[in-house]
Amino acid sequence: MDAILLQILNGLDKGSAYALIALGLTLIFGTLGVVNFAHGALFMVGAFCAIFLQRLLGTSFEIIDETQKDFLGNPLKVQAPYIEYWFGKDIGASIIDWSVPLAILLTIPVMLVIGYVMERGLIRHFYKRPHADQILVTFGLAIVLQEIIKYFYGANPIQAPEPSAFKGSVDLGMMLGFQANAIVYPIWRLVYFAFSVVIIAGVFAFLQFTTFGMVVRAGMVDRETVGMLGINIDKRFTIMFGIAAAVAGLAGVMYAPINAPNYHMGMDFLVLSFVVVVVGGMGSLPGAVLAGFLLGILESAASTTWATTTIPGINQIIIYLVAIIVLLTRPRGLMGRKGVMED
Repeated sequence: MDAILLQILNGLDKGSAYALIALGLTLIFGTLGVVNFAHGALFMVGAFCAIFLQRLLGTSFEIIDETQKDFLGNPLKVQAPYIEYWFGKDIGASIIDWSVPLAILLTIPVMLVIGYVMERGLIRHFYKRPHADQILVTFGLAIVLQEIIKYFYGANPIQAPEPSAFKGSVDLGMMLGFQANAIVYPIWRLVYFAFSVVIIAGVFAFLQFTTFGMVVRAGMVDRETVGMLGINIDKRFTIMFGIAAAVAGLAGVMYAPINAPNYHMGMDFLVLSFVVVVVGGMGSLPGAVLAGFLLGILESAASTTWATTTIPGINQIIIYLVAIIVLLTRPRGLMGRKGVMED
């Protein structure tokens, strides 16, 4: 039982990233009808927002430290971060330590702007074009964003450590009545799962309980009728594109301490996230979230020693096998809407 619970936790960890990216993909497809292959790149940009803020806060200048001496007894020249000089050593060090969570404050406006510019400057010209054209142009945009990141940050992964308060692991087994050290799990991964649940719940609450969200949901069902009521649905959909970009960016920010960001991490998650969307059902927000967590758990279970020994390589193909089975039995996906991509 403890091994099963551990695999479920591992699955919820990666499934959280799948669910957040797939949620943004579905928001864009459901509102604009656009297959956005640049969405994984937005996840990557969010992760590098954390790297950018970390480096910005760590910007330092040279000072003479009277408390440190060289072998001749002369004071040493050391690098002191500006943030510690402005706010004091303790507060400054604490701000640097919390750079990843603080990057959320930077990521939200940055991703909203990027989403708005993408939609207004490029995506809107492809609304009535075939999905193949949309895939090609957004995939090209993803490559451009990827190469920009590679130019400024290089090809190697860059570590973005979590705050010291969340380092280490917690013994969940003891809390659940198991033996000590039966289920030991990294604290930050639990934080990421909780963060994902909050973001997902926030998006659904926004769509369900606000007037703006209700109009958007109505526009997703019948865009022309909503427009005939005098509502500028295009403007609202543009805002939703920005929100979807922000969701992907936030997913990337908080994932940075789990997997050191690199310039191709967006592509690594993109294909799997599209499989998640298809399994959940194109245009279905609940389906995207459900499929994200479900496939994350299945992938984790397939990565166990027993599974990989029994069927070598099963962990690499399990998601695609599940997708084939689901689509053969339910062509619209688990919770797909009738008429979506069926013309």
